[in-house]
Amino acid sequence: QLALVESGGGLVQPGGSLRLSCIASSSLERYAIGWFRQAPWKEREGVARISRNGRGIIYADSVDGRFTISRDNAKKTVYLQMNNVNFDDTGVYYCGADPIARLQSRLLIGDYDIWGQGTQVTVSI
Repeated sequence: QLALVESGGGLVQPGGSLRLSCIASSSLERYAIGWFRQAPWKEREGVARISRNGRGIIYADSVDGRFTISRDNAKKTVYLQMNNVNFDDTGVYYCGADPIARLQSRLLIGDYDIWGQGTQVTVSI
């Protein structure tokens, strides 16, 4: 059974940067990976998704142009580079694994059946 562990969260000032990592216990080659986040008193929302081969990438409108998702299958790791962060980026960030090869990438929570425990990102002055 695949297991995911997120890391790299922390406290960052507005306009700053963080890089999150999602490290897998075994091969990621058969999974698309999505990053989601959950702010206090809000539902979990999709942030970015990367296909198995890395060619298919989508972003939520709120992070497009600021965040970059990438993967290194040899290292069993997916990254989320967060630049120019703002207060709305605060939350617990989770990565999820989608085992289905989909014709169209999407950020639907129900598509992901394996989740990490999350890493906290706090944007504060």
